[in-house]
Amino acid sequence: MDRFPRRVVVLAVVIVSIVARGSSSVGREGQKTNEPTPARTQEQGPTREAAERMIKAAEGGLAPVYAPLAEEIVERLALADKEGVGLDLGSGPGTLILELCQRTKLHWINADINSHFFPYFFRKAQELDLGGRVSAIQADACALPFHDAFADVVVSRGSFPFWPDLRRGLAEIHRVLKPGGVAYIGRGLPERMPPEVARSIREGRGEGPKYDPNETERQLREHVKSLGIENYRIHRPRLNNPQGVNYGLWLEFRKAGP
Repeated sequence: MDRFPRRVVVLAVVIVSIVARGSSSVGREGQKTNEPTPARTQEQGPTREAAERMIKAAEGGLAPVYAPLAEEIVERLALADKEGVGLDLGSGPGTLILELCQRTKLHWINADINSHFFPYFFRKAQELDLGGRVSAIQADACALPFHDAFADVVVSRGSFPFWPDLRRGLAEIHRVLKPGGVAYIGRGLPERMPPEVARSIREGRGEGPKYDPNETERQLREHVKSLGIENYRIHRPRLNNPQGVNYGLWLEFRKAGP
């Protein structure tokens, strides 16, 4: 049973590498929190144990996040009938990709620093009859292994706090987007998630390192402006909700073009 996923991973990485511009290196930093440790630490590199922890979280406390988030992304970015290539940076187990696959016509690529996720990712894709709709490649968010104007859509949930250089990561996303392409990068929960569910997720797992959403928004605005990106917006779901739940924040931007 284990040999088939490995062959699929190798084939998919080879296929993606044909269109990639080169090999990649590490790109996310882990630290101890009440959220599952990200898929690598600076000292250890990407580990199987870190991947297994995140897979457990995706199947457990974080499971309610992905379907409504995918619905929100598809509606907000008008992806239902769009064709082409989508990237999910730091997708890990690929749970968000599989939800997006079921709602779009795009081919989705799991671009994560930890390749130990990939056998699980491809196995789940096969179970959903989505094996022909997905690929995977080990990738550094700050040095993406894709040529310019490669992707129609780039998404990422919960990865950017661990990029070594946030501005460089955003610049790389802008570079690999096709003219007119769209990115949706953020952390947190979908706006349509009921507050009681959102609270239970926050109380159960947290959202990684504590952070100041206002300061994070300021940094994102500063970076996109410095990169000359004019068509952008910051989404702050359910800001100042009565329950006091932090739903996170999301950066949406489009690359100039037709």
